[in-house]
Amino acid sequence: MAPFLIQFMLYFPEDKREYIPSFITLAVFFIIAIAVFRLIIKHSKKEAEKAEKLERELNETIHKRS
Repeated sequence: MAPFLIQFMLYFPEDKREYIPSFITLAVFFIIAIAVFRLIIKHSKKEAEKAEKLERELNETIHKRS
């Protein structure tokens, strides 16, 4: 009975060309994921630079006052 139930969960097509659309979809999503990851890294670096600049300006104003 168990092999009969597993048969419905696992599907391995005889014609391997049926895998092509899934590999294309996987590749597209993988490329998009890499692009988004790089975009997040670039944005994070810009924000870090802005934070460092603000910190330097605050330190300069504090030193001028004392």
